[in-house]
Amino acid sequence: MSNPFDDQDGTFLVLVNDEDQYSLWPAFAQRPDGWTVALDESPRDTALAYIEEHWTDMRPRSLREPSAGRTS
Repeated sequence: MSNPFDDQDGTFLVLVNDEDQYSLWPAFAQRPDGWTVALDESPRDTALAYIEEHWTDMRPRSLREPSAGRTS
């Protein structure tokens, strides 16, 4: 069985959690608890482009926010 995350012809969701972390998710698979849909069913390339555009800081929100006010 091949990996559904690598299916070039599959449809995918883009999920986001409360830490503003994104995930490419096969549309047929049950969505994990704690994740919401940021982009509805789309081709893989579209979903990856969405993640690339919107997930610009890989740090979880809980690490970004406390450091936002600091100057180093």
